[in-house]
Order: sequence, then structure tokens, then C-alpha cells
Amino acid sequence: MGQEVMMKRGIDLYGLELSPRSGGGHKPAWSVTPPVTPRCVLKDRYIALLGRAAFGICAAMTVVLLTGCQSAGRGTWEGRHVRGPVRAVWVTRWDYENPRDIAAIMENSRRAGFNTVLFQVRGDGTTMYPSKLEPWSEEFDGRDPGFDPLAIACREAHRRGLSLHAWVNVVPGWFGKNPPRHTRQLYNAHPDWFWYDASGRRQPLGWYCSLNPCYPEVRRYLVDVMDEIVSGYPIDGLHLDYIRFPNDPTDAYPNKQVPDYPRDRRTVDMFRHATGRTPDEAPVLWNAWRADQVTQLLREIRRATLDTKPRVSLTAAVGPDPDIALRTHFQDSRRWIAEGLVDAVFPMNYDPDMSTYGARLVSWTSSGSRVPVVTGIMFDKRDERLVAHQVSRAASTGKHFAAFAYNSLFERLDANGQPIMDAQSAQRAALRRHVIPFLRALAGSGG
Repeated sequence: MGQEVMMKRGIDLYGLELSPRSGGGHKPAWSVTPPVTPRCVLKDRYIALLGRAAFGICAAMTVVLLTGCQSAGRGTWEGRHVRGPVRAVWVTRWDYENPRDIAAIMENSRRAGFNTVLFQVRGDGTTMYPSKLEPWSEEFDGRDPGFDPLAIACREAHRRGLSLHAWVNVVPGWFGKNPPRHTRQLYNAHPDWFWYDASGRRQPLGWYCSLNPCYPEVRRYLVDVMDEIVSGYPIDGLHLDYIRFPNDPTDAYPNKQVPDYPRDRRTVDMFRHATGRTPDEAPVLWNAWRADQVTQLLREIRRATLDTKPRVSLTAAVGPDPDIALRTHFQDSRRWIAEGLVDAVFPMNYDPDMSTYGARLVSWTSSGSRVPVVTGIMFDKRDERLVAHQVSRAASTGKHFAAFAYNSLFERLDANGQPIMDAQSAQRAALRRHVIPFLRALAGSGG
């Protein structure tokens, strides 16, 4: 069946039924498909990688340092509503249920001294906006809530002078101990797109179940989801989370031992075609190749974003130690910066130990990065003095920071718009007393 016929019949290239959506067209994914690299070139590249690994790392860091010194935007935030240091807050998909919640979130964020809101609209292959590609989120019981959370978030943020970034979990395809109820959800509609181990067993339920970014059609699909957001809303930025392998050791695995995903026959054949080796024969190449697939996904998202709305910032939440993130989750943030694939990185520097936190902070801020480094700080269930200290260090050392998360500072609201008090309310109140005055002072000083 031809592509044009499939689109006319209401079937997309991924085999999912398309539900009509008002508000304009949707750019086809194949417009961002990169040219195919000849096998011999790929094989030479990966074989050469063994002998040039150390040199490659040094060269990449040299590019970062040189371009960082020459970048006019270093240390600034070139968003539509924000100039200068970023004071961001992550708002999770569990923090709002209705338009009043969203308005309250934006007002509380403004009053607290934040200038950027990272508003989560995709968590696990379901969305918090009316999508023609994916069903509504489980937070809305998989049904249309009668309003568009992302549209309201953009309006409420912008009327208060806040920068609004749509926050998306990229690679996860489902979350939870039970499969989704919706037949159109990816877990049910495309089981072949998920991870399988060498024995053919599917990744177990219990945490995030991952899509396979090694598949070109999976990357095309994810690019289309990102483009749907960018093209359909007046967002200031697209914030990518879980742009990596979500292979964290959790209770979903016996003894928390995670298999070496993905080992399905097709993925292994793709690797063998590129390198002439098997994963067991060349584990270093296997890891590098998997990191390349994640980078290729980001590269395609970047290209589509630039094609659709060049002024929309593309940012990514990354591991606090880039070497560990590359080794364990195949997230090559240094390469992303060197290639200009992101406009800012958000290292999730969540360690409560000040020496570790400080070392990571200095490592990032002194790296000569050509893009802003926005330090992620854990607010949730943390001592208020520790949080205040870490915010102060981030503001004085690297200028930019982001708080995880909004619900660590403010209660959710009930049906009458009143705060729902719980066991964490006293801790939230302490954080507000100690941290918000400092945030407001930074906002008033322009710092």
C-alpha cells in the first residue's frame, strides 16, 4: 500500500489508525529520514572506533571547548520570554487535573521567582494534549478531559511572562505493572517496537517499558510525536527526558539484573550489517552502536524542530556524570553538545552529598560548554537547608538551575481549589520559607 493511499485511508505509516484533529496538517516523518550510510562505511567506522576511542573523546571535548569559547550565547538563555539565567521548575503530569490547577501552577511559579516552566505532556506513549498519534494519558483515564492542558499551560505561562517548555519522556513506551487498556496504545498496537532479550522474552512490566530506538520506524514515529507538539502549540521549548536507554535496575527484574537489551534478531542483524560482528564478539562496538542510535534519534528530532519552528529551544535532561550516562544508558551528551544537537542541557545533579554535588556542578560549568548548563536540583523530600545551599551554589557557579519538582514546593488542589494537606506538607512549607525568598531575590536582581 502506497504512502499516499495509507494517509488518505486514515492509516499512518506505523499501522495506527489516525483520528482526525482540527488545527492543520502534520508533517510526514519521512521528511527527516537521513540518507542511508553504505555498509562498508559503517563497518569501517565501528572497527576504527576500537583504536580511536581515546582520541575521539579528546577530539570531541576539544570541539566543545573551542566552540564554547566562541559562542556568543554562552551563559545566556535565548528564549522568547526569558533573557539571562534560567530558574526553571519541572511540573509532572500528576500535578494538574483541570484548567484551574494549571493557572495556579503558573501563578505559584511566577510568585516563587521561577522564570521557566517545564510542563510534562508525555510520559509513556500517552499524552496530556489532544494527539492524533497517541491516546490520552492514564491520568485522565485515557479519555478526553474536555480541555487542552498544553494550550492552557502556554496561555497561562505567557500571560505571566514565563517561558513554557513542553516536557516529554521520549523513549519510554509504557509505564506500570499492568498493560494499557487502550488498544491504540503502543504497548498493544506495536509489541514489536519494544525491547526483547536474547531469549525472545519481552521487557517485563513494572516500570518504564522501552521502545527500541535502533529501529528507524520507531525513530520516525517519535519524531512525528515531537513535531506534533512543536507545530501545534506556541511553546518556547521542547524538553526531552529519557532520551536514553531506560535500563535502570528496578524491582521489575529478578534481583534487579537487567538483560542486555535489545537482543531481538532484527536489532542484532542490524548491528552485524553495520559492523560485521555480533554483540558478544564486539561488546565495545555494540555499546557504541547503541549510543549512536540514541544520538541519531536526537539528530532527527533536532532536524524536524529546526524545519518546523527554528526558534523553539530543544533541551535535554541528562545524567549528572556524562561518562556514566554514556556507559550505562548510551546517552552521549558531550557529543550532542559538540554537534549542536541541543540548545541547553539539564544535568540531573540530585546527589544530597554536597561534595559530590559540587564536583559535578564544577565539572559541567567549567567544561566550556557551548550551550547553557542548567543544573537540576532535587527538592523532593530534602532538608530545606540543603536545598537552599545547593540552589545558592548553582546560582553562583553556573547561574542556571531547575527544581525537581513543583509538587515538592506546593500542594495539589482539591475540587474547591484548596490545598490538599498530606504528610509532606510541613516539609513543603519549610522549603517555601527557606528557598523562595532566595529565588525571589535572584529574580529581582536579574540573577
